[in-house]
Amino acid sequence: MTEATQTAESVRWAVSRLSSRLRAEQPGEDRTLSRLAASVLANLRHSGPLTVSVLAAIEGLQPQSLTRVLNALEAEGRVARRPDERDRRAQRIVITEAGHAALRGHVRDGNRWLARAMDTALTPAEQEIVRVAAGLLLQVAEHDAGDDHGTGAAPPW
Repeated sequence: MTEATQTAESVRWAVSRLSSRLRAEQPGEDRTLSRLAASVLANLRHSGPLTVSVLAAIEGLQPQSLTRVLNALEAEGRVARRPDERDRRAQRIVITEAGHAALRGHVRDGNRWLARAMDTALTPAEQEIVRVAAGLLLQVAEHDAGDDHGTGAAPPW
């Protein structure tokens, strides 16, 4: 195993564990906002109205795979469907104020837990390293490494 592969494995494990802990620490009713629902809302907040096919491409899914999540978000009033201005046969998904509020709550609660955890587990110097590493990880996430998976998707916060 190369050093790059070992580093990639360590980063994936750390990100996976942190993601699991963030989900587990999500309090109360906001726990109903799944990772995928939060990601969809974040992408809509970041990019504006998107078609289902574009959202699916960002998430690395088939459009049909988003149907249940989009229907649930629509039923909760968190997204709405609007006709595409250029192609009246197509629809764009837009985030509503309720969607913005749900995403803000989701992010706020997760950030609160993460800030407390870092404050108690890490020294100020280590926290600075994490801050720099977060920027670098975003840079990696947005990089197209020569395949079809570099979507430049918005982070779920």
